[in-house]
Amino acid sequence: MKPLAGIVVLEFAQFMAGPTAGLKLADLGARVIKIERPGKGEGGRQIAIKNLFIEDDSLVFHTINRNKESYAADLKNAADLADVKKLIARADVMTHNFRPGVMEKIGLTYQEVRELNPKIVYGVVTGYGTEGPWANKPGQDLLIQSLSGLTWLSGTKNDGPVPFGLATADMACGAHLTQGILAALLKRNKTGESVLVEVSLLESVLDLQFELLTTHLNDGGRLPQRSGVRGGGHPYLSAPYGIYKTSDGYLTLAMGDLMKIGKSIGCDLTLYQDKATWFEKRDEIATKLGEHLGDNSTEYWRARLDKEGIWCSSVYNYQQALQHEAFDALGMIQDLKLPDGKKLTTTRSPIQINKQKLYADKAAPKTGEDTDKINSEFNIAER
Repeated sequence: MKPLAGIVVLEFAQFMAGPTAGLKLADLGARVIKIERPGKGEGGRQIAIKNLFIEDDSLVFHTINRNKESYAADLKNAADLADVKKLIARADVMTHNFRPGVMEKIGLTYQEVRELNPKIVYGVVTGYGTEGPWANKPGQDLLIQSLSGLTWLSGTKNDGPVPFGLATADMACGAHLTQGILAALLKRNKTGESVLVEVSLLESVLDLQFELLTTHLNDGGRLPQRSGVRGGGHPYLSAPYGIYKTSDGYLTLAMGDLMKIGKSIGCDLTLYQDKATWFEKRDEIATKLGEHLGDNSTEYWRARLDKEGIWCSSVYNYQQALQHEAFDALGMIQDLKLPDGKKLTTTRSPIQINKQKLYADKAAPKTGEDTDKINSEFNIAER
């Protein structure tokens, strides 16, 4: 039995952050029921990466909403809303990511829901919190990255802002909502009272940068300085930290003793015996290392560095990583069963419980697929 078995989650959320939290809870055993508009369903069904769809729903939607159920209800319809309130009265958790003011119009604010269910955990995702000048601004991942300082951490100092190549804000916020809900369930079980959990995309991305923000706040307000050499991995870390071109690929060097590295690969770095120079002259050092490492293959250098216990690695793309025996040993891939009998390959939950990996082969539901079953189970009369 999975740890959240028996927990019922009503997910009013759409797109990425809120549904990602629902996915994590479902993987841990919770029963997650998506409350969706009849017909169209939630907006995320039409948000596609590379325009990939499975029947009428995007591949992204299937990725984030596997292992869930779908209940169709028009929240502007009084009868449908009354049915939803009956579900709320028996749920453990409710989540939404509507803009401030929407739930007030519908009549499902935390205060109103708490009257229906005094023990409910009520989770809210916003873009920028519920107060302040940005409270009603659209909360979208790239906008959040751009407003949080995150885009000035990657690339070189000559590149300008560089966004991450994935939905960083959504993924981090979904994880934080999951953590908050799990903590709230523990508190609810102790006190018997409802708990309000609030997270925002902006706060999540700021938290993601806590190490660098703390450095900035205690460094006289100076901004992070990216390396001028391509491949530098961190604006505050000294050489040799970064990725270097070899004769046939790339090699990553993590933190390490520069003198020991130079000796291991036969590169004269004696000019930099003072550790203070490892940051002050990191571009100069990285350039020298790059020129030297370009003379031989990644495997050649990696073997020499591994022998000396120096932290390094090859740099893989998806094809190389997925084909490696170390990846295969993790068992991170699972197949979902689609209604037409075909399979959709995706990843599993990264969590193990009592040595058991958490697999689930249930694909994302069609809009309203489970409405009749849920109505019968929760004694909601047919209309």
